[in-house]
Amino acid sequence: MPEKKNKAIRVFAPASVSNLGCGFDVFGLALEMPGDEVTVKWSTSGKTFIHKIVGAGTSLPLDVDLNTAGVAVKELLQATGEKRGMEISIKKKMPLGSGLGSSAASAVAAAYAANILLGKPFSKKELIPFVMEGERMACGSGHADNAAPSMLGGIVLVRSLNPLEVIQLPVPKKLSIVVVHPHVELLTRDSRAALNKNVPLKTATMQWANTAALVAALYENDLPALGRSVTDYVAEPVRAKLIPSFHSVKEAALLAGALACSISGSGPSVFALCNNDEKAVASAMRKAFLKSGIRSDVYISKVNTAGARQIF
Repeated sequence: MPEKKNKAIRVFAPASVSNLGCGFDVFGLALEMPGDEVTVKWSTSGKTFIHKIVGAGTSLPLDVDLNTAGVAVKELLQATGEKRGMEISIKKKMPLGSGLGSSAASAVAAAYAANILLGKPFSKKELIPFVMEGERMACGSGHADNAAPSMLGGIVLVRSLNPLEVIQLPVPKKLSIVVVHPHVELLTRDSRAALNKNVPLKTATMQWANTAALVAALYENDLPALGRSVTDYVAEPVRAKLIPSFHSVKEAALLAGALACSISGSGPSVFALCNNDEKAVASAMRKAFLKSGIRSDVYISKVNTAGARQIF
């Protein structure tokens, strides 16, 4: 039964790294930090609206139909037939346009909180399509490679969107992730527009081999093989041109001991997979950006296996 008292539900949803090099729109993993916090409660006016946005996202629209969190909640209410509205407050604790699934995180947190208020009619996996509608509004594509790991946690494979099929993959215990977010602007729509619409068969074959090898490496807990698999022949060669000093940063990460390094989502953030040299890798990547006069934020994390969670 839906929550009768007007109790505010506060939820944290983590940032995510999508693609993992070879798996464009297919792979994603959840980080421990950063992430977004969203508070949802029943609206006294009967309408669904966004009360406030604080933190890094103060430039985001308060219009519920133009905000991923608002869209996700409205879709959820419509699916359940609930006539009452909800009041949404968003605390952005991660950079916008970072390639870390910022739009997905706030939608995930909002949908998860609203589901609790409704009495949990949906499982976590069943909530993902509502988040995807928020993503569709934001960038024109209802992808799940950020939404799924942020909601479920861990490392995920999005096998199909219609019908949605998400497979959770094993998480190596020694695996850690370094993410460096340079202070440069790169719009998702520009990053997607830069991609080639046709991929040569030889290139596609190499990409498929790496996606399969990545899955095998996770099941075998083979970190060196995992590192070799994070090789992108499709998106990285094009998107690297949009990120200043990318090649220098990648070279610095690998020389410092990273297993692999590539672009997080559509960029401009760059991620590295590590097994014991994460601090040295983070320092090397940050310094490589600084050599070009670019400041950055650095995040060091294990894979977040919990995903979205209520904060008490």
